[in-house]
Amino acid sequence: MRKTTLGRVRRWKARGRATGFLVSWDLDSQDKAATMRLYHFVFGREDFKGGKVYRRQGFVAAEGVRYLGQAVLFVTPGRLGEIVSFLARNRIDHEIIPAALG
Repeated sequence: MRKTTLGRVRRWKARGRATGFLVSWDLDSQDKAATMRLYHFVFGREDFKGGKVYRRQGFVAAEGVRYLGQAVLFVTPGRLGEIVSFLARNRIDHEIIPAALG
């Protein structure tokens, strides 16, 4: 796992400076349904049907998205609407801050 994380960091660094937004959210961990919806959206999920594994990539796997830490993503302008729409639809309190990486 460590190599995977460092690999992502190195790939982002190689692209140079990126401008976008920090997206942070706050969710009541007691709300298990909302927590799982958010987790599946951000990180993806695996479903097992008929002996097959179906993997759905999460938002963090998309081009222009970087996971920075618990409840914080860096998102390029082209991806911002997608995460904001998800958070708004699910009534998840969030903040957006302009940012640059690199």
